[in-house]
Amino acid sequence: MIVAISGAGGRMGSLVAQTVSDTPDLELGPLYDPRDPGSIVAEATISDDPGALAGADVVVEFTEPDVVMANLATWRALNLHAVVGTSGFDAERLDVLREQWGSGPPNCLVVPNFSIGAVLMMRLAEIAAPHFAAAEVIELHHDKKVDAPSGTAIATAERIAATAPQNRAIDSTELMSGARGADAAGVPVHAVRLPGLVAHQQVLFGGVGETLTVRHDTTDRTAFMPGVLAAVRAVGTLPAPVTVGLESVLGI
Repeated sequence: MIVAISGAGGRMGSLVAQTVSDTPDLELGPLYDPRDPGSIVAEATISDDPGALAGADVVVEFTEPDVVMANLATWRALNLHAVVGTSGFDAERLDVLREQWGSGPPNCLVVPNFSIGAVLMMRLAEIAAPHFAAAEVIELHHDKKVDAPSGTAIATAERIAATAPQNRAIDSTELMSGARGADAAGVPVHAVRLPGLVAHQQVLFGGVGETLTVRHDTTDRTAFMPGVLAAVRAVGTLPAPVTVGLESVLGI
């Protein structure tokens, strides 16, 4: 299986390229990044020509929200299966993506978080939600992350909201705009950006006389690589042309 990388000059893209190169059953294909043409990653040269990816089987997309949709349209036209790690996919954008990819193949797998521990954290939050009155999500990332809140935080909030209604005594008046966080499907989401962090999230639940905190910490980006490899191997076998989340790959 030939695996191309879009966004190969970035931290995640370059790590994925090296990981694929080091994986015996995969072959590293073309590298694409218009921000960094000519650079060498995993002994391969980055191109600024998206057409260079033609002939690959799968493309892993780690770019930015303002370019990801145009890139995915190109990969669809080149008949490439796509594994997407770029954040910013709300319900509206996913609807556009489903229309863009049609009935498939190829397939597109959008993954809010490739960490297997983070996927389990979201599932545990979903299980806990019906047993508590309300929940809030706090996500914490390094200070070079370009968007907020994270895709994982949005996905977590949406899954909590779909499982159980929020029931607070009052809606507090904000004395400063944004003090109560962003509203994601009725669940407050708070984003922290600080140097020294990698990727962290906690979900706080409150009920009568008790609270519960579900927390996951990523201390190194290599934690995402087993999930990326699982997604790459599985994307072409998924039953739907557009799938969201690593859960279908992991069977949880």
